[in-house]
Amino acid sequence: MLLLSINSFKTLAVEVVIHNLNSLSSSGQRTVSTWVNQSVEKTQNTLGPLKQSTSPIYLKPQYFAFEPVPWATVKRNNPDGLELHIDRYASLKAFTKDWTLYHELSHLYLPLFPYSGFWLSEGFASYMQNVIMRDSGIITQPQFVQRLNAGFDRARLQTKTKKQPLNKLSADMWKQRAQQRVYWTGAAFFAQADLALQKQGQTLASVIKAYQLCCRPARSNAKMFIKELDKQSRSSVFSTLYAQYNNRTDFPNITKAQINQL
Repeated sequence: MLLLSINSFKTLAVEVVIHNLNSLSSSGQRTVSTWVNQSVEKTQNTLGPLKQSTSPIYLKPQYFAFEPVPWATVKRNNPDGLELHIDRYASLKAFTKDWTLYHELSHLYLPLFPYSGFWLSEGFASYMQNVIMRDSGIITQPQFVQRLNAGFDRARLQTKTKKQPLNKLSADMWKQRAQQRVYWTGAAFFAQADLALQKQGQTLASVIKAYQLCCRPARSNAKMFIKELDKQSRSSVFSTLYAQYNNRTDFPNITKAQINQL
């Protein structure tokens, strides 16, 4: 195996290792290193430190791209890492304002689920990317509300033609091109969980932080995950909502006013 480049640095509790960094110019290396470092720090400021001690980042720089991060994915391994396809010429400002890395980093806080549970993992990352960006001042509270509401509107629209139970659609979303409904219905689940937890003096982020540090396995099924979140929150918030969402064929009623309470 040829390892083209590695750059390593400490960010809070996790060591980030960037592979293939030297395929970029000197200024590009500084830009990407700073972006990744700051993004991990922002994510951990909201969700707490990752349990894993090392997080590999595999860069795939592109010469032609229409956005800073055209595509990215989680690489489940030991340890889990990320593969980032990036615009090699993007500025630090453009990278920072792009939501993709915050989305993918959020995935690392949850285990790998079977396909039927992907609505949970993608919903969590879709919701949390906006929470992280809001918490760190990249977007404002009104922008946070607008972004969530826009995602929910896309899901509502797609639900009109994608009427299968959510867990069934989750397992077949790529073939059916149903990502909007799956991702953003999942995000609504976590938004409603966050609202319910706030009434009890908690937040979703605090519960996930506890779960990450105490008992997140590499793989889990949805029911075990939900059971553990109830345990960490000392509530039935997650199991109650899961019973409403897992087989639902509609989109939940969640308003801008409720989103603004988050």
